Parts: sequence; structure tokens; C-alpha cells
Amino acid sequence: MKVLHVAAECYPAAKAGGLGDVVGALPKYLNRIGMQAGVIIPKYGTKWLWEHQFKTIFTGTVRLNRSYIRYSIEQEVDDILGFTLFAVHVPGMFDRPGVYADPTTGYGYSDELERYLVFQQAVLQWLISSAERPNVIHCHDHHTALIPFMTNYCPEYESLAYIPKVLTIHNGVYQGIFSWNNKDLLPYFRTYAAPILDWNGMINSLATGIKCAWRVTTVSYSYMEELSIKSNGLESLIRSEWHKCRGILNGIDNETWNPVTDPRIAYKLKKDVRSFKSYNKLIISEKFRVNPNFPLIVFIGRLVAEKGADLLPDLIFRCAQSGRKVSFVVLGTGDRNLHQSFLHLQWHLQGMFDCSLEYNETLAHQLYAGADFILMPSRVEPCGLNQMYAMRYGTVPIVRAVGGLIDTVWDHGDWEGRGFRFQQFTLDDALHAIDRAISVFHDQKEFARLQAHDMALDFSWDSAAHNYLNLYKELT
Repeated sequence: MKVLHVAAECYPAAKAGGLGDVVGALPKYLNRIGMQAGVIIPKYGTKWLWEHQFKTIFTGTVRLNRSYIRYSIEQEVDDILGFTLFAVHVPGMFDRPGVYADPTTGYGYSDELERYLVFQQAVLQWLISSAERPNVIHCHDHHTALIPFMTNYCPEYESLAYIPKVLTIHNGVYQGIFSWNNKDLLPYFRTYAAPILDWNGMINSLATGIKCAWRVTTVSYSYMEELSIKSNGLESLIRSEWHKCRGILNGIDNETWNPVTDPRIAYKLKKDVRSFKSYNKLIISEKFRVNPNFPLIVFIGRLVAEKGADLLPDLIFRCAQSGRKVSFVVLGTGDRNLHQSFLHLQWHLQGMFDCSLEYNETLAHQLYAGADFILMPSRVEPCGLNQMYAMRYGTVPIVRAVGGLIDTVWDHGDWEGRGFRFQQFTLDDALHAIDRAISVFHDQKEFARLQAHDMALDFSWDSAAHNYLNLYKELT
């Protein structure tokens, strides 16, 4: 069976968040259980994409209103990722720094709509010309969610209508909404299909994909339930399409995230977990001005409200005011106002707080290896991978009970507890969870038991890959 994953990201070629991690790992594990899985993404101006050799296998032209955009489909030559990687090269549209935004300014590219409409059509034109088509087309998030509609209702692409389409929602906050004034950017579609594109008076890519896909999945069980209750206006649609909706929990790549072999960390795990954590924590304290004798709590990720990053400045300041003996390190980039808040704290709370306002994969690995706790106060967390990475390295999660964090982090007070949860998005709730975590940290025997328990958990892609395989078999 052949499946083609169509996505905006794929680690290590191009990554902005968890979507890239998933698309970079799931196909590899599908191939290991007997499938033929490949990935196609846009060819951005990322270092990885331009340093690796690609060969052109197809060229074509997409009509975009009155313009004709030339593109080429390229295949990575060395096949080093454990799956075949294809890239759509559209000169002038994707060959820029960053994935969705210019990293020098932080502002998103203004032609996102045009870029992903060209990308999706280029993929479909290539598949039509291919002698061997996939048995399943697996679309990821709103960037590719119009593919099921195009193959159903656009005459140019209807020859692909028989191929099952799966749509995975990694983040329902972003829906690819645009005005009907831009409908001419779409390929010609049958007029009776216009209501399928419409949701609340706008063209909504994600809503259209939910209507047209054969199956809709989310990246955890709890997030699927949450979307039926709160999904930025799509609640009734999710409920009406519930018969084809599934929650499949993400996994992590145990080869990339392995404390025994990880080339990105200073000290690798041998036998003694305590020494492994202590040595790596010292490396962190040398780079960041924090006290290595205090419990170290880290935040790793995008500095946006969705991740609860706006709670952090007041939370850290409250801990400092109250005299709690704890250190914080923040790694990430995002909201520029939050950048200023963290820089202010960095100046005033030396020894207790430090930050690195950047995307840095190597530094993230080191923080997982050396920190005592990872803090995830998310407002929305469809699955969350950071808590799984953290537990693999003996870093205990402190999380808000939402989405995939409910499914993966069971509270220390419950049976087989794995971390510390809080319910409400408030300073008091978060501080209470931190206090509980610090209390256990100072009970060396219990904290060592908790670390060992978390490190023994299996969050690998193996079981998730089999769940997807069963889903594909249902459709074919």
C-alpha cells in the first residue's frame, strides 16, 4: 500500500512546530511496517533543503486567476530520511527564509493563500501524470485541506476522486479562511459545490476539508472531543461529521530523541540517571545565568498565547517575589511583546531566570537533558510532543490539563502519575502545580522514582503507525 503525505512542514527539511515532527517521523515508521510512505512539501529557503541534492522529476504550470505560475516537482536524491521526500519548487513563492514567516522580522508572508493554492494544485497535477498513484492521500492541516474538495469538484482534478483522502487536524485554531472575493484564485469548480467551500460567509479551507475528506483525524483522543465542543466556530461541523472522525495519539521518534545516543547533548545517559541529569544541568547553568542548585523549570516552544506563554512573565515574577527557590529558562520565539517582557526579566532576575529568544533545536535537546521540569501552560494543545520528549530524558512535565496533555501526563496524585497537572489557566493554579513539583523534587527518593518511571514509558510511533495502517486499510 502506498500513502503520500502532503504537508507544509517535515522535519528536518522544514519545521516550525509539532506538525513538522509528525510528518518527519510517521512515514518512516509506516515504511518499517510494510507500507510505502512518502512526503511532499514546498521547497522553502531552509538550509537543509538547499544543502541536500534534489532531482527534477516533473514540471508544470498552475493558473492563479490571470497568472500562470511555473513549478517543478523535485525528489531528494540520497533518500536519507527513511522515506522518499518530494518538494514543490515554485521560484519566488517558497524559496524564502523561514516557513510561514520571515525570521528576521517575525511577520508572516502576505501571500500565504496564493502559495498554498499553488502548492496543492502542483501536487495534484503531478499525481495525475504519475504512472503509479498512491492508494491514500494524507493531508495535514489547512494548508492542504482543499485537496479533497479539488479532487471531488474541480474537473481538472476529478480523475483523482477515487483515491481516499485523510485529513489530520494538528491545530484547529488555524483554518485557512479567506474572502469570497478571492474565489477566482481557486481552480474552476462546479458551481453547485460552492456551499461546500462556505462556512459562515467565508471560504474556510479546514471546514471544506472536513466536509470532503474520507476520514478526519486529530493528534490525540482528547483533542478530538475538545473540537466538538470548542473549535473556533467549527463545533457543529465536527459533530455532524463525527462518524468519520478519529483521535490517534501522536508518537515520537525514539531514534532522534534518545538520551543514550543523542549527539546534541553534552553528556549521554549511561547507567546513572542522577549523574546524567546533573552533568547536563551544569552545562545549562554555564550557558544561562541560573543557580544549578535550584530546581530548574524550562519552557520550550513558540511564545504565543495558544501555548500559554503570556502567563509566564507574571508567573516567574510571582515566584521571585515570594522567594521560591526555583530557576526558569525560556527557549523560543514568537510574540514581540513577550520578547520584551522576557528581556526585562532577564535583566532583573539574574540567577533565577534567563532566556534564549530563538529557535534552536540543539539547545532544546540540551534543555530536555538537563532540566528538572518542563512547563506547558497551554490554552490549546492538540497533542503536544514536548512533554513526551521531556519524559524520555527524565524531565518531569508540569502541564495544564488540556488536549493531548490529558492523554499523556497523568497527575502525580493519581495512579501511575507522570507529572503535575493544573486545570485553570490562572496564576494560582499554575503556582500550586509548581509548588507540588518542587515539594517532590526535594524528596530525592520519590523524585528519582518519578524520573525513572517517566523514562521507561514508550511514546514511540510504533503503535500510532499501526493505528494509521488500520485506518488506511479501512478506506482501501
